[in-house]
Amino acid sequence: MLIALLADIHGNREALTACLADAERAGADRYVFLGDLVGYGADPAWVIDLAADMVEAGAVAVLGNHDAAVLNPSETMNAVASAAIAWTRTRLNEAQRSFLARLPLTVDEEARLFVHASASAPDTWIYVLSSREAFQSFRATHHRLTFCGHTHFPALFNESVRTLPQHHVPADGKPIPLLGQRRWLAVLGAVGQPRDNNPAACYGLFDDVGNRLTYVRVPYDVELAARKIRKAGLPEFLASRLIMGI
Repeated sequence: MLIALLADIHGNREALTACLADAERAGADRYVFLGDLVGYGADPAWVIDLAADMVEAGAVAVLGNHDAAVLNPSETMNAVASAAIAWTRTRLNEAQRSFLARLPLTVDEEARLFVHASASAPDTWIYVLSSREAFQSFRATHHRLTFCGHTHFPALFNESVRTLPQHHVPADGKPIPLLGQRRWLAVLGAVGQPRDNNPAACYGLFDDVGNRLTYVRVPYDVELAARKIRKAGLPEFLASRLIMGI
């Protein structure tokens, strides 16, 4: 089975559309949304409606910190993120809010755990940016594979018996064997707001038969997404950062 893993869409319709089309061409059988459907981008309602339809058809979705902030304001978000969330609240109807409210913090199936941030404390939104955070996440779960987002930087960690987990920056488009004798934590980057100096949308394809994970970069109409952010009256930085991939 080929599983498409999509994190941090952030209301970016153009990026999500491009990634879903790419995943369909690749033959994806299942879809997993790893949190933050909303925030920053200009199409939160459209993204939620599509995700809800896909979940109804069998997709998996977990709650992200921006999704949670729509329901309960966060005191830890910066001013730009808070402004985007305040705007997002005005664009959602009751059904869309209810969908977000029903999202779980984690979903586990067989050897896999899906979570937005760290398995060590899913509701405190820890960024898994280094081997130390990866170590804490590994300690919190028995699952062999953990898939998450939140950082907006693609990364891969494998557990080590003698040292902290090894941190890898995955190459785009190259299948990576997730060897069965090890445990792995994959941070999938961001569909809707990459921050690794590459504006192309990022998502993952996991082959659960061959145990191979591919990080995929998908060009999309970034200029259109940025124009829609500006037209919505959202902070200018949210438009410019899309174009620069920061």
